[in-house]
Amino acid sequence: MHNVTRVPQDIVDADVARALEEDVGSGDITAALVDECTTATGQLITREDGVLCGRPWAEAVFRAVDERCRLSWDADDGDRISAGQRLLTVTGPARALLTAERTALNFLQTLSGTATRARHYADLVAGTDLKLLDTRKTIPGLRLAQKYAVTCGGCHNHRVGLFDAFLIKENHIAACGSIAAAVAAARALAPGKPVEVEVENAEELGQALAAGADRIMLDNFSLATLREAVVATAGRAELEASGNVTEATLPAIAATGVDYVSIGALTKDFKALDLSLRLG
Repeated sequence: MHNVTRVPQDIVDADVARALEEDVGSGDITAALVDECTTATGQLITREDGVLCGRPWAEAVFRAVDERCRLSWDADDGDRISAGQRLLTVTGPARALLTAERTALNFLQTLSGTATRARHYADLVAGTDLKLLDTRKTIPGLRLAQKYAVTCGGCHNHRVGLFDAFLIKENHIAACGSIAAAVAAARALAPGKPVEVEVENAEELGQALAAGADRIMLDNFSLATLREAVVATAGRAELEASGNVTEATLPAIAATGVDYVSIGALTKDFKALDLSLRLG
């Protein structure tokens, strides 16, 4: 498991190509009303405070529509931004700016909203050793983009997908016969992959520790049982709390001594940041 701090350009370009295909289709008939020789300059403004994210996607959108577009940024991904602040100046053919505007803003608003949500949660546990993790509850087709946004907001990534780490849950355990059997099968199948086991009580925690799990997810444990799990584990495995995590309970969970908390809200409950591009 590692943090997505950069998304490969080919993936960014593929995201952009899909988005432009669904928006532009056979051509932007409204932008065609403007003379093709007209040039324009646009300024991107944020209407609210937040964290900027999505520059690579915005740049790829304008570049894909017309390579003559030139972008000059006043803020970088991960920067805190304030209402009224100018984020970007873009210059190029007016038709291109008009065509690219909505797709570029969709990426920026979505990813900045995700980063802003992540920063809000990260601030709640600032000064502690707790690391907040995202989940796979992402917008279909934008998994890497949103996981990148989470890191821009100061939180961390859980596994990217079903391929880079094992997460053995109740149904896997039932199908394999036991926690020990599931962990052993995982080690045999892919020796280099991290193995995490979800447990629901102290007995299962003991079984996961005995099986040699790398990380153990404590599902819906109370604060008292989280503290007991930390003592019982004594550093033999990483501990991740999950389930019923709220802004109100998060500081108390951090104080129990667990290593991680996973929060689906980082990528599924965000609000798109209010951005505006004005042509002059």
